[in-house]
Amino acid sequence: MKAPFSSYLSSIEEGLKQLIEKLEGTYDYVSVLATDSPAISFLVARNVVKVTSDSLTAERGIVIRVRKDGLYSEYALNTFDPSAVEQTARVVTDALNAQLALLKKQQVQGYETGILPDEPCELFVEREAEILPENAKVDEIVAKMQKLHDNVLARSDAYTSAQVRLNSTHISKMFLTKNRHLKQSYAYGEGYVILLAQKDDHAVDGFGAKTILGGLELIDMMDECADKAVEEVEALLHAEPIEPGEYEIIGTPMIAGLIAHEAFGHGMEMDMFVKQRAIAAEKMGERVASDLVTMHEGALCAENVTSFAFDDEGNLAGDVVEIDKGFLKDGICDALSAVRLGVKPTGNGKRQNFEHKAYTRMTNTLFSSGNSTLEEMIASVKHGYLVDGMESGMEDPKHWGIQCILKYGREIVDGKFTGKIVAPIVMTGYVPDLLGNISMVSKDGEVFGSGYCGKGYKEFVKVTDGGPYLKTKARLG
Repeated sequence: MKAPFSSYLSSIEEGLKQLIEKLEGTYDYVSVLATDSPAISFLVARNVVKVTSDSLTAERGIVIRVRKDGLYSEYALNTFDPSAVEQTARVVTDALNAQLALLKKQQVQGYETGILPDEPCELFVEREAEILPENAKVDEIVAKMQKLHDNVLARSDAYTSAQVRLNSTHISKMFLTKNRHLKQSYAYGEGYVILLAQKDDHAVDGFGAKTILGGLELIDMMDECADKAVEEVEALLHAEPIEPGEYEIIGTPMIAGLIAHEAFGHGMEMDMFVKQRAIAAEKMGERVASDLVTMHEGALCAENVTSFAFDDEGNLAGDVVEIDKGFLKDGICDALSAVRLGVKPTGNGKRQNFEHKAYTRMTNTLFSSGNSTLEEMIASVKHGYLVDGMESGMEDPKHWGIQCILKYGREIVDGKFTGKIVAPIVMTGYVPDLLGNISMVSKDGEVFGSGYCGKGYKEFVKVTDGGPYLKTKARLG
């Protein structure tokens, strides 16, 4: 079935168009983003069942963006009365004029920016989803989650506790200007199993996740989340410390996604170019990786939680080739940064919600597949590790440093697994070295949408990343 577009947004559409007409007499650019996104979140643990509206992703509100005297301002509303357009226009105008007056009084130097383009465009998209959050049969879903919870704990006496989580959000967004009328409706689902285990005095945790562009039908796919959590727990219960050094490594698709996100993620967000905080701005057209490396970024290059039709600034979704056969080719850009840099926006302007500013943000970030098999890759390793499981990662966009904390690694010697497992692992390096050492890329690939990404330790949005298995060299400790 189609995820139907919000009836609430449809009911206020004409009023918002009238509001835009009123404001156009005062401002030389006016846009409106209206959002209505119900969500539901389930948690099942030992003696705990919790069902709530997901406060992080659920939202209903409107943000108005205007330009005057070379400066852009925004005003957010959580309610809108279509019969009171004149009153709303006065409230918005008075508030925005007060903002500008305060800036002048404090002698704040604004960043003068040209007028955003407003080419005519109409779009209406409703994506497929089987079970929407507003239609959830709560008792049936909880029963399935309880069964999954009990079954995973029953696999071993070493397993001390488990959590099963399921979230779904139904997003409807409407972007309006004088010439653009865009509407989209889609849903995504997130499923997680977290497993704790203890052997003697050694306590570990395992994590399994699955996300889809769809709804609560995800509950019937969550056995693989439990399998992944068990796989991690069993590996960590038998792990020992790694001896620091440089090794050949094979990264799973999850680790490929972590590298893609951290190595050329934030560093390719072009609002960082405006602020001169990214070395990538100076390296366009240069080699930054081996010939085997091609990297894509965009809402159209995969289907998962961030596969929208248009971004929060009314730009259509894209598929940007950031690295093409080892050469740095292009970055991603929000609308205002695009005007300031003299480039086209790429459909990457995203807000945490309607009350937050739009920034250049990642959507789907992934390596392209290659021609090797995993078996060939393992056989080629003299001494190294197959690394898997993501804890965290961070990068320095200005100097291309990277640090990732991985869950564990399986030792490979002379092309065969030895049975030794090491954990935890800290992987560090210089991004062009890490990507330049990629010598094999597998045919298969996978994407993961279980994570959130912050910008400056705030502004959290959903992201997806992934790719194939990658063989490279890295410093591990």
